[in-house]
Amino acid sequence: MMYGIAILPSAEIKEFANSYRKRFDPYYRVISPHITVREKEDWTEEQLQTAVSHLEDLSRTVSPFQLTFNRFSSYFPVNNVIYLALEQVEPVIDLHDKLCTGPLLETEKAYSYHPHLTIGQKLGADELHDVLASVKNTPVDFSFNVESIDLLGKQENGEWTVIRSFPLQG
Repeated sequence: MMYGIAILPSAEIKEFANSYRKRFDPYYRVISPHITVREKEDWTEEQLQTAVSHLEDLSRTVSPFQLTFNRFSSYFPVNNVIYLALEQVEPVIDLHDKLCTGPLLETEKAYSYHPHLTIGQKLGADELHDVLASVKNTPVDFSFNVESIDLLGKQENGEWTVIRSFPLQG
């Protein structure tokens, strides 16, 4: 089964993101708005149990923190993705770096890690530029407290659901 690790934002941020995602993200119906902390990977039951143990250990050492989305941005020309950008990426990068050690070490990565919340992907170049032009002056100021990280699993119907939440207790 495929598993991934993510931060799920507040309901207010999910609602805002989904107002764009329903038009510009083909995965809108199968996964909730999120910040990926570790990319999806196919795990055996044994790998899953090892990952859960690693997440339990990590969550005991990391304190809750606050994040703020402050603008729209894009990965163009590398990738036709539009996302909500974070004011400060360091807390999430720190979490990612602590998580992706030992049994969860990432060995083959296509891109360097950059935390964000995708609102549009798989867009044609013209559509990407049109959407960016329409959102570039849209004010974005959403803060939320990260109090847990979530293990997500891809179900047989293609939907991603929370398998388990790990409260940050550091």
